[in-house]
Parts: sequence; C-alpha cells; structure tokens
Amino acid sequence: MSAPAAIQEPVPRRGRAERLRLRLRALLWGRRRGGDRVVLTFALAGLAAVVVIAIAGALVLRDRGLSEAIDQAKVVTRVTGEGIVAPRVTRGVLRGDPRALRHLDAVVRRDVVHNPVVRVKLWTAGGRIVYSDEHALIGQRFPLGADERKILARGGVAAEESDLSRPENRYERGGGDLLEVYLPVRTPDGRRLLFESYQRFSSIATGGERVWLAFAPVLIGGLLLLELFQLPLARSLVKRLRAGQAESEQLLRAALEVSDAERRRLAANLHDGAVQELVGVSYTLSAAARDADPKHRARLQDAAARTRATIRDLRTLLVDLYPPNLERAGLPAALRDLAVNLEHHGIQATLDAPDAVALPKPAQALLYRIAQEALRNVVEHAEASRVLVRVETNATVARLTVSDDGVGFDSEAVRAAPPQGHFGLRMLSDLAEEAGGSVTMQSQPGAGTTIAAEVPIA
Repeated sequence: MSAPAAIQEPVPRRGRAERLRLRLRALLWGRRRGGDRVVLTFALAGLAAVVVIAIAGALVLRDRGLSEAIDQAKVVTRVTGEGIVAPRVTRGVLRGDPRALRHLDAVVRRDVVHNPVVRVKLWTAGGRIVYSDEHALIGQRFPLGADERKILARGGVAAEESDLSRPENRYERGGGDLLEVYLPVRTPDGRRLLFESYQRFSSIATGGERVWLAFAPVLIGGLLLLELFQLPLARSLVKRLRAGQAESEQLLRAALEVSDAERRRLAANLHDGAVQELVGVSYTLSAAARDADPKHRARLQDAAARTRATIRDLRTLLVDLYPPNLERAGLPAALRDLAVNLEHHGIQATLDAPDAVALPKPAQALLYRIAQEALRNVVEHAEASRVLVRVETNATVARLTVSDDGVGFDSEAVRAAPPQGHFGLRMLSDLAEEAGGSVTMQSQPGAGTTIAAEVPIA
C-alpha cells in the first residue's frame, strides 16, 4: 500500500460505525494517559523549578556575599592605610631611617598585620618599596603594574588576586591565595604613595559565605513553603482527573455496549430481512430466466447475477458489522471469512493459522479488528496480488501478521512525519498499546507492506 493512500484513506461507509467506536475509545483512553502525564509533568516541573531557583539563588547569593566581603576588605584597607599607616610615614621613614622604621613597624604589627592581613607595602611612584613588614623588601625596586600606576594617578581603591609569581611577592608564597588591595595615600608632608595590603583569600571567601548563608534559610524556607502550597493543588488536580476518568470510563462502557447491541441488531435485521428477501428474489429470477423466451432470458439472468452480487456485498457488510464466526468458531474461522472476501477483488489470500486458537475474547476481538483494517487497506490502496495472514501464539503473546506484495511506501518517513487524516490503524495501535501490546508497520516502495500486531494473552 502506498503511503499517501494508506495514511489519508477515506472512511468507507461500511466501516464508519466501527471507526467511530474505535475513535471514541482511543480518545477516552488518550485522556486517561494524558491526565497521568499532566500530573507527572506538573510534579516534575515544580521540582525542577525548585531546584533551579535554589541553585540560581545560591550562586547569586554566593557571588553577592563574596562581593560584599571584598568591598569590606577595601574599606578596611582604606581605613588602615589612610588612618593608621599614612599619618606615621615621616621623612625618616622615606629616608629609610632605622629608628623611624622601627616606630612605624611597631604600629603596623600591633594594629594592622593580623588575620586576614598578612603583609603591607608602601610604594613610591617609581616602584621603590618605602616600607613593608617584611624588612628584606624595604628599599628594593620593582616595576608597578598598569593598574597600580592608574590607581596611584587617579585615586580609588582596587582589589585583585595577587600574582605570587612576581618577584616582589616571593615572601608571600606558600600561604595560599591572597587578595591584594591597594590605594593611594598621602604622607603628612603631602607626598603621594601607594599603600598595599595582602589578605588571605580564604578568609575573604569565608566572610562571603557567612553573608550568603545568612540568607539561605530564607531562600530555602520560601521554596519549601511554595512546595507545600503546591501539594494541595496537585492533590486536588489528581482527584479531579480521577473523577473525570471514572466518568469517561462509564461513558465508554455505555457507548461500547450500545454500539455492540446496535451492530448485532442491524446485522440480525439485515440477515433475517433484506438478505433473505434478496435470496428469494435471486431464486425467482433464475427460475424465471429458465422458463422465459430468449428475448427476455438474458435480462433476467443479468438481474439474477446482480442480485447475487448484492447478496455477497451485504454478507460482507454483515461480517464488518458483527462477525458471527468470531465468538462461535474462533479467530481463525473469522479470518478465513475475511480472506475469502479478498478473492472477489482479485487478490490471492493465504491464511496460516492453527485450526483452533484459545484466546481471551478481548484479545481475539482486537486481533480481528486489526486484520480487518489491514486487509481493507490492502484492497483499497496496496495494488497487491497476494496477501498472507499469519497467526502465531505462545504462552504469553498472540501475534498477527498481514503481509502483501503491493506497491509499498517509505514507512520510516511516515513515522517521522505522519500525514493527517489516518484513523483506522492508528486507533487500533492505541488500543493495542493500552492492552499492553503493539502494532508495527514495515514497508518499502515496491517491496510491499507488513503489519504486525502483538497482544498479551496471559
């Protein structure tokens, strides 16, 4: 069967009631599965939102806490440099006088160098270290970085991670990462110097953690409160979905019972009424043709042949409406009736099935409907000359296969982008999945089509 024909098949009149019945059943079962997906999606979306908000909030608060801690380090460095160190930088300190340096050193070690500050330095614009609590650095010259020169010229406070590989920082190595904070200060005689303090980065980070951890209970508590508010809403939604599902199931059962009863009534009326009347008409026409003069004999024979053809069509319709052999004689006999009907369309049909197959009634009916739909597509779209219908069973599964030698189509392309308008096999596939089975279709252009259905029987 070609892809466009198989997918965009018109609804034949003789199968309209069955298609409507299957569509209703698939729709209601689809709502049941859709309700489960809605609840699951709601729960997962709420959980994902809580996780995302918690992670994002933690990252923002952590960064904000670290920024606050660095700002605090800048404030401490400004107060230390401008309020403690700069006022005590005398001309003796600038000349390197040992007595003046000892006096400044005593103040720095008492009031400045304590955790987290591990080192202080005073620089001239030319790169000479005027003072450091590491006395070996006093008087040495090192080039200032571009940022340091910029701060010294324009003012302000800057902070960055210290580059411990630079030679002026060799005495700070081995103590972990350091935060370097620097700003310009003025001595009592108005000279401009660069003041640097080196602080342990771990202490700064710990201070930042204290800041954001103070807000963490509020964040986590708010998220938990939000989740607690969502739980009653989710519970209410589940109850409503279950109530709707129960109502849908009741409607489905009522609709199926009415449909089955109406199909049986129509089949019985046709069989006992119109079909029997037409059988009598065909006998009458055949008898009249034998006794008629040659002038009217051909017309009577033609009328008798057309009446018999109409009887065959009606009996085919009876099988579509309600297959009498399905419950009485079993699935193989009902499938044999379907296969015989294909011969009227010039298609050689072969049935490969055990004479007796013990199947539960729901599985038996479902496999019959799948075979009926597949063979209808063979007749209408496949342009096939042969078709094989095979039934296999084991302890747990019944398998039905319908294979034809028709024109075929690209089944992979159809699965990737299914055209609109196909209801028959799609609804039967939904029913098989609902029963725990499956319906698959394999086809290639020019290589025919195979439809396979599996239904659990245990």
